[in-house]
Amino acid sequence: MSNEVSTSKKKFQFPHVFIILFGFVILVSAITYFIPAGEFERETNADGRTIVVDGTYSSVDASPIGFFDIFQTIHTGMVQASEIIFFIFLVGGAFGILRATNTLESAFGSLSKKLVGKELWIIPVVMLFFSVAGATFGMAEEAIPFILIMVPVALMMGFDSIVGTAAILVGVYSGFTAAFMNPFTVGVAQGIAELPTFSGMSVRFIFWLVYLGVSIAYVMIYARKVKNDPLKSIVYEEDQKREKTNALDQPTLSKRQIVILAILILTLVGLALGVTLQGWYITEIAGLFLLMGVLIGIVGKMKMNKIAESFVKGCEELVLGALVVGFAYAILVVLQETNTIDTILYAVSNIVSGLPSGLSAIGMYLTQSALNFIVPSGSGQAALSMPIMTPLGDLLGVDRQTAVLAFQFGDGISNIFAPTAGVLMAALAIARISYVKWIKWIWPLILIQYALGAIFVTIAHLFIW
Repeated sequence: MSNEVSTSKKKFQFPHVFIILFGFVILVSAITYFIPAGEFERETNADGRTIVVDGTYSSVDASPIGFFDIFQTIHTGMVQASEIIFFIFLVGGAFGILRATNTLESAFGSLSKKLVGKELWIIPVVMLFFSVAGATFGMAEEAIPFILIMVPVALMMGFDSIVGTAAILVGVYSGFTAAFMNPFTVGVAQGIAELPTFSGMSVRFIFWLVYLGVSIAYVMIYARKVKNDPLKSIVYEEDQKREKTNALDQPTLSKRQIVILAILILTLVGLALGVTLQGWYITEIAGLFLLMGVLIGIVGKMKMNKIAESFVKGCEELVLGALVVGFAYAILVVLQETNTIDTILYAVSNIVSGLPSGLSAIGMYLTQSALNFIVPSGSGQAALSMPIMTPLGDLLGVDRQTAVLAFQFGDGISNIFAPTAGVLMAALAIARISYVKWIKWIWPLILIQYALGAIFVTIAHLFIW
């Protein structure tokens, strides 16, 4: 008994993201006592953006933060981030209503049945489906239940549990990472960078196609190898112990769910048209998704209370991500109120100013990649990093679109291998795949994806933006 107690005491638990961020608030507050206060002049350019004026940095009187002020910054950060926080809640609530209709599960069941006998083709079809979901409405956590469906389907078709899990995880995160209109990453980052929402969509769409194509090819090559020789499966022994079940015993789309699916598709089309032709921003987009949720509830013949309860449940699932934004903003509040954020910008810009211009963008990409291990929330990382990366890009001659691109690839890639990624660890637990074997399988793809991210950022910086 005593051995069990001592073992449990020694077991390391990775700190909660709120603890990490509040620790950053305290750390940054302490550091501001040693950083000289200073500021740049700012002006509004022809595009209506507020930019830092290079060469105008000057010292100002120090104003270090007090002990009680540290705790007040959390509320101030929440208030400053309120537009983004409530946007996340409204979109999450709308998709809570959608999930209550089980339409996505039924759509997946229909898809699985139609592709029986066309084994390899199920991989690109499933990965495309989930990648589009990740790239458009930011699907991530919502993909976890589909592991329960896809792993048995993969086994029945002669593949292994790695293929079934990868079709979902690699698929959804190829979209989430290389997204062309993900409201939780691209939308939030562009909002902070004062860029039109989802601007640059055509360039991002091309990058997404390449990124997804490479990811699909990687999974299919492995799947073909396992299909030809099951002994080459990394998880062959584990899969032999699995109970064989009829995974195709899934509900198919009803006529009502087909209409609901059509409403979702029309919403995404309307979203693309609104932001490109009408210049929609967070308020309009939130309103569109809320309208979608109400229409889906009505078409699904849900009672009014059920619609409201599903909306609240959808909000509940995104409480962590939404509040992380406010905590991240608290760090920005500390830097702003102590007049040290410009000093940091000035120091960093001096360090990298001697580097070739292309390396400046890559440096931002690498910084974002490292940051995601500490702040795994996409919207939270955007709130934490973009207020600094945006003016830094202005000083270094890196376009704000490129800065956003560096953020989204830096934020997204590690989500399919980092031990701090909650979705990954939950999915592996459901699929009964060890983390070590998953890493053994996926590490070559990770290297390829990081290389692609670097190539995309460099191309965008040198030739597009």
